[in-house]
Amino acid sequence: MGNKVKKFFSAYLWGNFYAMFLVLVILGVLVRYGIDLYTHHGESIVVPNFVHKQFDDASDLADKVGLKIEVNDTGYVKELPPDCILEQSPVPGKRIKSTHVVYVTINAATAPALVLPDLIDNSSYREAQAKLMSMGFKVGDPQYRPGERDWVYGITVNGKPVHTGDRIPKDATLIIQVGDGTRDYADTTLIDQDEYEGVDVPEDDKTKNDADDYEYEYKWEIVPEDQDVPDAIEERPLDEATEPEDQGGVKSE
Repeated sequence: MGNKVKKFFSAYLWGNFYAMFLVLVILGVLVRYGIDLYTHHGESIVVPNFVHKQFDDASDLADKVGLKIEVNDTGYVKELPPDCILEQSPVPGKRIKSTHVVYVTINAATAPALVLPDLIDNSSYREAQAKLMSMGFKVGDPQYRPGERDWVYGITVNGKPVHTGDRIPKDATLIIQVGDGTRDYADTTLIDQDEYEGVDVPEDDKTKNDADDYEYEYKWEIVPEDQDVPDAIEERPLDEATEPEDQGGVKSE
């Protein structure tokens, strides 16, 4: 019993206890202040305004104030130069830590190209206009042509026809060719044969037979008996039809 008491109060044992306690205190202090140093606790930076600045200039400004800047998207504004910053997040004036990154959207060098959807001869003018505008296209005043009213017969860009699946710059102006509700008989591509079956079309006068302009008169003469008949009847064309004169002859049956 006495040996156990002596061991309990021995300097070696209590020295180990003090050493373990000291280690725990040091670890606690390091964790407390080390995390603050690592996360820059209590430190904040006001986000500068990078909008409409060139990306290189914005990067230099971000380095000076202790921030990082990265591109996460592109857009297109025709009036602004390429690589110009269009948007930023966080917004200017917000206070953030230096470890945070400012994400920006820059202006592309050319307008993005979009694929023309299947609208030609497959939709009405209102449907086509709404679809194109929702995609971001610019739609000009419609161009009318003979055809079914408000039906889309074609689309042009800068006076040239485009087709389904073509890639068209987003800033281009599209002109929709729309039917005006009339039909042109000379344009056979617009005529539905079933729909216009039975329509009378004026005939060409040249198709008439020239023989229709002539009529014939038969001249009768008295033929003595026992003479051949073949030369007795004379047939000749006349400009105008006339009734045969009665010369007192007798028609042979």
